[in-house]
Amino acid sequence: MTETSQLRLPLLQPAQAQKHVTVNEALVRLDGLSQLVLQSRSLSNPPGSVGEGATYMVPAGAVNAWGGQDGKIAIYSNGGWVFVPPLTGWRGWISDESKPVIFDGSDWVPETVVQSANGAQTRLEILEADHVLGAGADSTTSMVIPQYASVTAVTGRILTAIGGSLTGWSLGVAGAPTRYASGLGLATGSWVVGASGSPLTYYADTPLLLSAEGGSFASGTVRLAIHMQVVTPPAV
Repeated sequence: MTETSQLRLPLLQPAQAQKHVTVNEALVRLDGLSQLVLQSRSLSNPPGSVGEGATYMVPAGAVNAWGGQDGKIAIYSNGGWVFVPPLTGWRGWISDESKPVIFDGSDWVPETVVQSANGAQTRLEILEADHVLGAGADSTTSMVIPQYASVTAVTGRILTAIGGSLTGWSLGVAGAPTRYASGLGLATGSWVVGASGSPLTYYADTPLLLSAEGGSFASGTVRLAIHMQVVTPPAV
């Protein structure tokens, strides 16, 4: 046996020379894999400038120093890369996506709370986007509540003050324009927490609707976040 079964830490061998090399590599792997923080899972080419101990998930088709290491965790150490294959059930954090992930045996799946033996998943997700208001009585977001999502809340923050002839605004969806809030303020920094009385499931992709009250929108930017539960069926 040359390495441990879980973290693939290299083991010292009888009468081995240069023991510090093996011990140091084991410590590097342990440091990189414990409280796992993956800088990215989308880079196919190793970054040119990287800090000691930084970790990445190597995607399919990676090149140069990551060539042939698809699906492994790459740890930068002493000017080179150490590669470790993840095991089913490992959890981590993707820095450039700000998302927790779990390894399902073939890929890193974001925001999964639980997973069945055959891959059915329950996820808690947040979709977030900045919405720029134009002139008009209402404004529809390009971001949508995805089909079959159960929404627990929609929250928001005004990044730049809302201008126009309106006295306030409401937040909802088509057919229910005040579902998440009404009588909202216009100033920069104003916020909204539109909690659902109980999780509401949407059966088609549904954009959010911002409606002006007492006038019309002219300008402004609102950062909106959809808080939801998403379920997926078992794999074939």
